[in-house]
Amino acid sequence: MTAYERLKIEEELKVFTLKNFENPSVCRNLDQIRFYCAELCLKITEYENRFNFAPALAYELLEQYQMQQNSLKETRNEKTSH
Repeated sequence: MTAYERLKIEEELKVFTLKNFENPSVCRNLDQIRFYCAELCLKITEYENRFNFAPALAYELLEQYQMQQNSLKETRNEKTSH
């Protein structure tokens, strides 16, 4: 795969996420975050199967959503433990 092809795939993912996803830092709903994580996992699998490559952006976004999910879970646990 050429550098141009990788760049094209990365741009495709950026457009997809901008159109379909909220920024992880503004997500306040655990179900929404779970949905985004599942969609990203599907997208990563799709890229790996089609191109034997997945953009780093996909993994970075997945990590950000997981961090936000953990943060919201901790906040929820703190509220219920009081």
